[in-house]
Amino acid sequence: MERGVPIFTIMTRDVITLNHNDDLETAEFLFKKHKIRHIPVVKGKKIIGMLSYTDLLRISFADAVDEYEDEVDTVVYNMFTIEQVMAKNVVIISPFETIKEAARVLGKHEFHALPVVNSGELVGILTTTDLIKYLVKKL
Repeated sequence: MERGVPIFTIMTRDVITLNHNDDLETAEFLFKKHKIRHIPVVKGKKIIGMLSYTDLLRISFADAVDEYEDEVDTVVYNMFTIEQVMAKNVVIISPFETIKEAARVLGKHEFHALPVVNSGELVGILTTTDLIKYLVKKL
């Protein structure tokens, strides 16, 4: 397997984002429409948080429901803002960092997605799915 391969070679470049002013119903719509599990939250071009579909399930008291359930109780969405629900201390990574380093960061923090930031601007997202696709292609 190649050494020192940069993240930008495998990251998702067309990132679906949420504006910090968007509502949680918009977030759920984007999760389902694009069949994704993580959405960076931005204010202008700056990333300020990360929202996961699991975050929505938690606030909807869905712990009694299967995590892959399609329906979420949207009444609860009116009680919270994206900024209240999102993860705020987001670990970011440079597009020039290696795939190995990204895998180390994901494993250490038990994340499933990392926003890729260059010069303060969101340029992509790296997910565990991106890593798996890369490994399958190389093996």
